[in-house]
Amino acid sequence: MRDDDIPKLSRELCNKMLADLENARRPVLEAIKCSLDNSRYNPKVGYLTPGDKRVRSELNVASVQKMSRSIFILEILLRNIETGAVNTKRELYYIAKGEVRHSPELRALDFTDQSESDSIIDFICEMMECYREDLNCYANDRGGQTYSNQLVVTELLSDGTKAVVDLSSLGTSPFQPKNRPQSLTLKAKKKIDFCLVVESEGTANTFVTNGFCKRNNSILLGAQGVPSNAVRGWCKLIQDQLKVPIYFFGDLDAYTLQNIFRTLKAGSAASLIRNSDFSAPDVRFLGVLPEDIKKYDLTDYPVKENDIQEARALKKASDALKNDPFFRDKKNKGLSRILEWLLKNKRRCEQQSFFTVDPRDPIMPEKIIVEKIKRGDFI
Repeated sequence: MRDDDIPKLSRELCNKMLADLENARRPVLEAIKCSLDNSRYNPKVGYLTPGDKRVRSELNVASVQKMSRSIFILEILLRNIETGAVNTKRELYYIAKGEVRHSPELRALDFTDQSESDSIIDFICEMMECYREDLNCYANDRGGQTYSNQLVVTELLSDGTKAVVDLSSLGTSPFQPKNRPQSLTLKAKKKIDFCLVVESEGTANTFVTNGFCKRNNSILLGAQGVPSNAVRGWCKLIQDQLKVPIYFFGDLDAYTLQNIFRTLKAGSAASLIRNSDFSAPDVRFLGVLPEDIKKYDLTDYPVKENDIQEARALKKASDALKNDPFFRDKKNKGLSRILEWLLKNKRRCEQQSFFTVDPRDPIMPEKIIVEKIKRGDFI
């Protein structure tokens, strides 16, 4: 969306609401419904997209606070766009409280906690079909910790100048891109064979310290759990600009497959309007795979069904096989089979279990990973 579109759309929206009030009509605000029951998956696109369902708020006793808060927060965001200021969601929460403190007539719009103001910001984005970054609202997350001896990153700064970072000059320190990587341009000094996304940042750091990037013309990225928008956008950039294969290395459990890998590959239901720029459809699941347990004699564990989190993950896996358009699509039947295996066997295996294969060889996990990539042993 162009910078001048949001103020224009905002004026149109507010003028429509004002005209409705002046003509004794109830104003209505509509937004895309960002939820699984409004998610569609097209394998040709590769990520979750929104369906036709809308969230509709018509002015009444129940909705008056939400609608009023939406206009209140929108005014603050428009002021930022006009002045060039940026804020995090946390800062916007306190700015809104400051406005209420200095203007007692706004007391009815006050927020009890940040989750309330966050939901209004999300509603505005879904209503205007824009990213929160378009509203000068930036998350405080950063892209995954990234290492490579072959990658050069050029950033276009807000004043028009450029910053160039050669990742090989950072040693074992990671490069960590900001949360909107679209301003970055990537270049390979020599052919990069693959990008490995490691779910555990600690394990990614271990690989680097043990010389992974020296022995492999690669990009190594520590994702740290459920990928943030920054991590997802960064992987998307690597996919699109460098055209290198991307592999995900993480635990074998229901939570990892649904909440971490699927979010990286196809986005999330809560982020339907953002998935086109914040997902990497070409990423492959390298493991841990179910067959790896027997092949490498890995240490695995029974799922503790009396553990609330693990029981919830299994229930979500069952629901996903029935209702999630990503796992229901035949293109992803290999991933669905893993969920079925997890439900049937109720076992789990962590990525660090590869260190049991030869405990006296610190680079054995690297050897297995590279071997799996060469053999095409991934989904």
